[in-house]
Amino acid sequence: MIVLDILIRAVLGRRVRQLIDTYARQGVRFFAPDVAFDDAEKYLPSLLKKRGKPHADFSASLEYLRNIIEAVTPELYAAFESEARQRLRRRDESDWPILATALGLAYAVWTEDADFFGTGVAVWTTN
Repeated sequence: MIVLDILIRAVLGRRVRQLIDTYARQGVRFFAPDVAFDDAEKYLPSLLKKRGKPHADFSASLEYLRNIIEAVTPELYAAFESEARQRLRRRDESDWPILATALGLAYAVWTEDADFFGTGVAVWTTN
C-alpha cells in the first residue's frame, strides 16, 4: 500500500522508484487509493518547479507508476471510512482513504508519515 509521500518520492528521487521496480519484478503488488494519484498530480508540479525539473518528467514518471501501482477506487475503501477516521482521530483524518484502503486489503502501509504509526496496521518505511 503506497501513500502520497512515497508516490512523490518515486517521481522525484531514485531509491523509492528502484525499490518499487525491484519488488514489482518479484511479483509484489502495490496499491494506492485513487486520491493518492490525484494528490500527486496536484502537488508535483510546484515541487518540480522548485527543483528545476521539467513537467514532462513528472507526467511520464507518474504514468509509469500508474502501470505498476494499482489504483483502488472508493467502492473498496469507502466501507472502511468510519473505522479509518476513528483510528486517525487527533492525527490527520484527511488520510482516511489510505488507511481505509489498507484495512480493506489487509495490507501494510508504506509511508514516512508518522500519523500512521499506532493505527493498528503494519507500517513500513523506506529505510
